[in-house]
Amino acid sequence: MARNAPILITDAEPSLEKQRHSREIRYLLMMSLRAVCLILGSVLAVMQVPLLWLWLLLCGLGMVVLPWMAVLIANDRPVKAEHRWRHKPAAAPGTSTHELPTQPTGKTIDVDP
Repeated sequence: MARNAPILITDAEPSLEKQRHSREIRYLLMMSLRAVCLILGSVLAVMQVPLLWLWLLLCGLGMVVLPWMAVLIANDRPVKAEHRWRHKPAAAPGTSTHELPTQPTGKTIDVDP
């Protein structure tokens, strides 16, 4: 985005409070999934299901990996729109964002007499 280009309200980043709230929700969901892995592992161990070792391994991995990922995601801020490769606006065909206008766009005022 050019330096002097106006900033549209739709280009504005969410407020810090909204960013924090969304990180809290993601953290809570991931830690809830960890609790589900713990409960599921306990229930499967009591029921003696086939391939118990595989199910317990998957639940154990979930209980170990999810908290680590949850903390990393909770402490990270969202990516700025200018760094997202999917959301870059496409330039019109035949135009470049680095070209300078060839004709002056306004009146030039000289301050020296």
